[in-house]
Amino acid sequence: MILAVDVGNSQIYCGVFDGTTLISQFRRTTTVRSSSDEIGIFLRGALRENGIDPDSIENVVACSVVPDINYSLRACCQKYFKIEPLLLRPGVKTGLKILYKDPKEVGSDRIADAMGAVKLYPNRNLIVIDFGTATTVCAITKQHEFLGGNIMPGVRLAMEALGAGTAQLPTVEIKPPRSIIGKTTIESIQSGLYWSNVGMVKELVARITAEVFADDPPMVIATGGFSHLFDREALFDVVVPDLILVGLLEALRLNP
Repeated sequence: MILAVDVGNSQIYCGVFDGTTLISQFRRTTTVRSSSDEIGIFLRGALRENGIDPDSIENVVACSVVPDINYSLRACCQKYFKIEPLLLRPGVKTGLKILYKDPKEVGSDRIADAMGAVKLYPNRNLIVIDFGTATTVCAITKQHEFLGGNIMPGVRLAMEALGAGTAQLPTVEIKPPRSIIGKTTIESIQSGLYWSNVGMVKELVARITAEVFADDPPMVIATGGFSHLFDREALFDVVVPDLILVGLLEALRLNP
């Protein structure tokens, strides 16, 4: 059994693979000051609750965009699983040619997304859109060149910023609106969040395609917690919620 762990800004997202088959997924809220014991107890307990013997875990692979938790995560794996985890970071084989000016700047979550996309859809130009705490857009060529992309506030983060940064605007449920024109403050926020993201995705995909993929249009892949929010808009060729876990499994294959 393989445990894959994605430490995001809002949640720790975990998946268990039996060979190459994803058999279980679970999450917890990210707490920056979590100790190795807190993480270890959570992981072993969550595994048991999902019908998996914690002692059957043979490998752990992880990516993290929260540096302060990395030491605790590594120590947790050593203490509770007797395993040295593979952390996706600079120096680890990815199968990608990263064309960022400074490749070390690229978040490991974006690299894992790209690796998962290349694994599932080889020989295709790709645009990967991850709707997480931040919304990220990444362009990858069929030659496995990671070109770069865009980073924007995520849907929930934008909503929370409105609530925190204004005197009268409330936090709202994030859902597709019935109309473009909101008739209440809540409806207006919901409509603004939704349609601004739809327009952003369309514009970025169109511009990236015109700039770098004009001769061979890319496949557009969505992932992340809010990817299914936009199902009715037909913005993507495919939605792969567990894309980052697929990428982490590929990282383990490339770094035995």
